[in-house]
Amino acid sequence: MAQYDLTPRIAPNLDRHLVFPLLEFLQELQLHPDEDILKAKIELLNHTNMVDYAMDIYKSLHHAEDVPQDMVERRAEVVGRLKSLEEAAAPLITFLQNPNAVQELRSDQHHNIQLLNDKYQIGPNQIEALYQYAKFQFECGNYSGAADYLFQYRALCTNSERSLSALWGKLAAEILMQNWDVALEELNRLKENIDSKNFSSPMSQVQSRIWLMHWSLFIFFNHENGRTQIIDLFNQDKYLNVIQTNAPHLLRYLATAFIVNKRRRPQFKDFIKVIQQEQYSYQDPITEFLACVYINYDFDAAQKKMKECEQVILNDPFLGKRVEEGNFSTVPLRDEFLENARLFIFETYCRIHQRIKVGVLAEKLNLNYEDAESWIVNLIRTSKLDAKIDTTSGTVIMEPTYPNVYEQFIEQTKGLSVRTYKLASQVLERTQAQGV
Repeated sequence: MAQYDLTPRIAPNLDRHLVFPLLEFLQELQLHPDEDILKAKIELLNHTNMVDYAMDIYKSLHHAEDVPQDMVERRAEVVGRLKSLEEAAAPLITFLQNPNAVQELRSDQHHNIQLLNDKYQIGPNQIEALYQYAKFQFECGNYSGAADYLFQYRALCTNSERSLSALWGKLAAEILMQNWDVALEELNRLKENIDSKNFSSPMSQVQSRIWLMHWSLFIFFNHENGRTQIIDLFNQDKYLNVIQTNAPHLLRYLATAFIVNKRRRPQFKDFIKVIQQEQYSYQDPITEFLACVYINYDFDAAQKKMKECEQVILNDPFLGKRVEEGNFSTVPLRDEFLENARLFIFETYCRIHQRIKVGVLAEKLNLNYEDAESWIVNLIRTSKLDAKIDTTSGTVIMEPTYPNVYEQFIEQTKGLSVRTYKLASQVLERTQAQGV
């Protein structure tokens, strides 16, 4: 399964600190040699201020009790720099720790700056020092302190570029603390900023969207509404275009979200077209599964891909989240994926055939005969599927249904409204770009 590990593709689009949870997951699974993981950690830590953690990793990697002198000197340098930044930001930090003083601040940044300067003798140098101190705290691994200071800094910052940088840092800190609700709020705030900002070049905006989508994976596969919201974000035209041209590996996560989402969305049909278009530039078992079922109608291949999909999910840092239940560990998304994947196969197969042997379906669904029969019975009971089982012949009989003229008209109208909306959006974007 190491061939399907997307970490080498994903890591370059993450902050260094966000790569550590991925390496921890891979190390736990032993998907790669332990020595390689430790070397990767050391390489990342060399570009951060987490010197104590780096020392611990060095000792584990080299089975040593001591560390090189340059690591000791580096630690002393970091401690000295931290004290210096703390002293520079001390007047503003003292002000922010005073609840009565903070109440004087407003949403108007210029008012706040004037207030700090006139009443507390705090100027731009101290505000800049707060940003540098917060950034240094983040590099040291103090994500809670960094998040607080970056939030307060943004209330005082008038530089849009610096404010955007602080927002990225705040988002990373909330992700690393696993504050998923707050992280989702920061993600939406950052998305709004990226979509509305006038970038110096279109590629800068594209790169920002690539980073945003990669960072969002932490949130969407941990937040209770994430599987719906990843579709809302990734399936937007401007984000889907970026995926297709610059980051096709993200199709794995969008495909998974479509499969496990209980509410089948109208966009799913269009997404299958994207899978078909991109199958020559990117494939993995999850995208190939959809191609087998909806493009090639190869149900034997789909059955084999289901087994591979299970392993991909179990070995993916975002999809393979484990939940402890008593003495057992389960992967909820794996179970939901397999259940819905069987449903996809069943529905598509039944759409083609009117009479199907239960034994044949059992084989297609990777179930034994009794389990397949029970699964089909429960599906017929709980869904609007117009079918019945002939227990004598062991056959599922499908009753053909045809949409009436009103349903056809409604379906065509839905498609027309979507196309009209897309056309209007494109015209609006073009006129705005031309300054009309």
